[in-house]
This record gives sequence, structure tokens and C-alpha cells, in this order.
Amino acid sequence: MSFQGSIQELPVPDIIQLVSVSGKTGMFMLVRGPERGLIYLRNGRIVHAELGALTGEEAVYALAIWSTGDFQFTPGKETEATTIDKTNTSLLMEAARRLDEWKVLARKIPGVDYVPVLKGREMGEPVSLSPHEWNLVVRIDGRKTVEELARATSSNSFDTAKVLYGLVTSDLVEMKPREAAARVTPPPTAPLPAAAVRPGAPPAVSGPLAASAGVMGDEKKILMILCTRVKQEAETAIGESNLPGVDRPYKMALAEIDKGRGVEAVRDLIRQTEKAISSIRGPAIMKAFQEKMSLVMQPKV
Repeated sequence: MSFQGSIQELPVPDIIQLVSVSGKTGMFMLVRGPERGLIYLRNGRIVHAELGALTGEEAVYALAIWSTGDFQFTPGKETEATTIDKTNTSLLMEAARRLDEWKVLARKIPGVDYVPVLKGREMGEPVSLSPHEWNLVVRIDGRKTVEELARATSSNSFDTAKVLYGLVTSDLVEMKPREAAARVTPPPTAPLPAAAVRPGAPPAVSGPLAASAGVMGDEKKILMILCTRVKQEAETAIGESNLPGVDRPYKMALAEIDKGRGVEAVRDLIRQTEKAISSIRGPAIMKAFQEKMSLVMQPKV
């Protein structure tokens, strides 16, 4: 006899716990709109789970944060796959922890099917991002959902939502339903590359974007944010702020990007700030700054 009901009435971790304590073998099918997740139990032990491209523990954790949908347990339905080694207790404790944390994240991130969109900022306004945030920001294009960004960064929806929570709180990003984002997002001029970001260094921006004739929308915002990061790193290297040798090329780069120039404006800014650093602090400090900027200075491909 199958066991079924609504996730709104009974959270996923509680649903699984009810069946696992009975020692049953079978399959949970969880459905939310077009999405379908599967969790298999063997003699009451969770052995395998699937949700889209996710399998194993991450699929269980992703399903655990669902707050809407329906479930059905079919006894006797088995699988040969075994992708989960953790005990039910450890698995469900982590799932419950993520569910509790997701309730906090949901105040800013309504769901993994929402689309993050970069917000406009004053051109001179300072921005400080961690490597994880940079790695995500360069992939935000106003079209990818939280779940799609997670796949693009080889992460999971939960950890991606945690990074986005900080960006939304900092007023750098806003979340929009997929339909609303699709109505306001212009066609892409060129994709930003998925460059790796190392601590202390901004991301590389090259490839199709570097070769494009102009920059629009989110790409322009990202390049402006990148210019601000270059200025911050230069001021850190020099040990002073508001220096003409840094401020002048910085403002020029922002103006050129605003007119449609691409990543070459950032490269020119880096070259000019290198000269300023060398003349003020010497070649050794300039070289250290160069190393941090090396990813941005990659040749065009």
C-alpha cells in the first residue's frame, strides 16, 4: 500500500524518517511542478537519490528544502544503484539543518528557480567581493536561475543560494521570478567566460567578450565592478587612496566602458595603475600587484 501526501503538510526529512524507521524497501517520488525527485530505501536505509543532474547525498539535501509539492512512497520499488553511504541519522540531521538554514535564506532567495540580476550602482561606489562571490558574479547574466548557476559553478543550489544571500544583502543583486527576468533581460551580446578566480585576484574576462564591439547590460556592470576592484587593489598596494595616478585612469576606464568599450578598458586601467604603483612604491610592489592582475591580463583568445 502506497503512502502519499503534501510536502506543505509534512517536511521531506520527516516524511523519510516515518518510513525508514519501519525498515521498508521502496521508492519515494517527490513532485513539484515539472520537477521530479526520487529517494530509494533498502530495508529502511536510504541508498540512492536523484533530482535532475544531482544524485546521492546532494539530491537528498536539495529535496529536503522543498516547501511545496507532493510525495508518494511505493513499497517494493528497488534500485541497483547505491550512491549514499551515510547512515540515515547523519543524512537526515544534515537535511534538517539545511532546511532550517534555508528558511533564513528564503527571506532573500525565494527559490532555486529564481533568477539573480545585477543591480545598478554608482560608478565610484567601492565593491569588495570574495573569490566565491567573484566566481558567481561573472556568471550572472539575468537569465540563469540559482539552480543553473550552481551547475555552472560545479556547486549545489544550497551553497549557491548562500553566496547569493550575501550579494543580495549587499544590494549588488536582486532576485526575480524567471518570467519577470525574461521580460526585462536584453539578448546577450557575448557570454562571459567561466574563468577560475583565485583569492585576491579578480576574474579573467576574455574570449568572446574581449572581441565584441560593445558591452551592454550586466556585462557592463561586471566590468565596472571589476574596475573598482582594480582601484581597490592598487590603493592597497600603494597604501594610500584618492591618488591622481589611480583615480584619473579609473574614472576614464568607467567612462569608456559606459560608452561601450569592453575589457580593453580594464586592461588599460591596470597598465596605468602599474605605472603609478611603480613610481610611488617601486618595482617589487608593482610586481606583486601585477601577479594579482595576471588573470585579467590574459591575452585575447
